Amino acid sequence: MDHRAVCFVIMPFGRKPDPSGRIVDFDRIYAAVIAPAVEAAGLAVVRADEEKGAGFIHKLMYERILLSEFAIADLTILNANVYYELGIRHAARPETTVLTMALGSPLPFDVGALRALPYALGDNGAPTDAQAAAKALTERLIEARGHRAMDSPLFQLLEGYQAAPIDRLKTDVFRTQVAYAEALKKKLADARAGGVAALDAVRDGLGDIDAVEAGVAVDLLLSYRALSEWERVVDLCGRLDRALQRTVLVREQWAMALNRLGRDREAEAILVEMIGERGPSSETCGLLGRIHKDRWEKARKDKREIEARGHLRKAIAAYRQGFETDWRDAYPGVNAATLMTIADPRDRAAKEIAGVARYAVRHRQTQGGDYWDHATLVELAAIEGDWDASEEALGDALAALDEGWKAASTAGNLRLIAESREAAGMESERLRAIVDELTRRASGGA
Repeated sequence: MDHRAVCFVIMPFGRKPDPSGRIVDFDRIYAAVIAPAVEAAGLAVVRADEEKGAGFIHKLMYERILLSEFAIADLTILNANVYYELGIRHAARPETTVLTMALGSPLPFDVGALRALPYALGDNGAPTDAQAAAKALTERLIEARGHRAMDSPLFQLLEGYQAAPIDRLKTDVFRTQVAYAEALKKKLADARAGGVAALDAVRDGLGDIDAVEAGVAVDLLLSYRALSEWERVVDLCGRLDRALQRTVLVREQWAMALNRLGRDREAEAILVEMIGERGPSSETCGLLGRIHKDRWEKARKDKREIEARGHLRKAIAAYRQGFETDWRDAYPGVNAATLMTIADPRDRAAKEIAGVARYAVRHRQTQGGDYWDHATLVELAAIEGDWDASEEALGDALAALDEGWKAASTAGNLRLIAESREAAGMESERLRAIVDELTRRASGGA
């Protein structure tokens, strides 16, 4: 995986005249100034080459404009596509867009006040001091990486203006929020039912994955995830367009798949990098907590008790951080409370977290719940020792159970809570009965 942030370059192609009639060699400018500057700034450069020879920009272009973490726009000539794409970028991103242009090129009134970095051109239309121009552009990109100032006039002038949270669309609703060809959408849905071979056939028929629009690529990614085809998830992530690769959604799925394949160090590196760049989120921290939880379970199974306790503390810390970042997401909350209870069944903080997580689940259920919502309520009530509530939620969970492995997962967590309570001399008879019922249903019992 290329861990570098993506810089998308918006500029004309070939040799074109500026308003004075001077010929500008944009390919030379890109090769001698822009590409070296982006590389020197530690970014991965992507040029809008799909625009070449085309009229109205297509969906992949929109995606790159919106998803790339950085962008450079060359305003040397009055190129309609360049100005249109810059407008989209300024509407979506408050910062990290750098403007450049050839010396002596007049800017239209509407963008005349914007800060554009100039470079000098010779009579042949190529840069006269490419090295100095590249160095200045690198410095401007490094400045942009500090996120110290807005460069979008929309965000500067319109108080309270906010763009749509493109990178933070929830994974499980992405398909419904990105529109793409209905025929292909149906084809992927049919392929999921047909298994991995059918999905492979759709994937192979798409051609170059890095030229496929985001909705299709992500639907294919999540389809492989639904079948637990982790090798294919990792392979697909590595082949996506680089701007799409760098989104929160894709990086989280990449990390999840790597962890399921036992490549937990690589998965951890991706998640830690994301937290360092964007701060903690409930989903990213939840995935990081799962990595530490898996390490705890492995160390515990191998009788490495001291090491296991260290992994358990790290898992709890990651889950708690995720839950405190967004209390509306019950997943990291219930995991934090469960692991805290396993570590100490009398931990009052675990019960406090359980109460908040329960509210989050109840709120989610008003919008339509599933097995996991009911199972979470079973677990939360068990953490608090409320056996009546736990048994009531169990009935709802079993009524919504569609796959035995889900019951086995819930039983596993509750079994660990029961063992912890018993080790502390606390009653667990009714909890054991709940575990037994879930285990029976997991093995196919009616």
